[in-house]
Amino acid sequence: MTQHRDILNVHLTYGIRQFIARQDWLTVYQLPSYAPDLNPVEGIWSLLRRGWLSNTAFTTPEHLIQTIRHGMRKIQYRPHLIDGCLAGTGLSLTPTTP
Repeated sequence: MTQHRDILNVHLTYGIRQFIARQDWLTVYQLPSYAPDLNPVEGIWSLLRRGWLSNTAFTTPEHLIQTIRHGMRKIQYRPHLIDGCLAGTGLSLTPTTP
């Protein structure tokens, strides 16, 4: 099995590399240090910025927090929006076999 690793320093330690090598079920892929296109949270922030946070002059930090919470609640009850953010990454919640 081909094994790849990401660049998080803890994953480069000798002990972790040994552990990974002993696990025939585990494959670790090296990811770019910054990969917003692989992070579904970036899609959620995009929805917030284009929707609830757009064209608003926040008067206090609490006003900003309240608006973010409101937007998150709206997104929470629209699973198709969350599914779209995940789909936009090309990732899946369904395990695949190599």
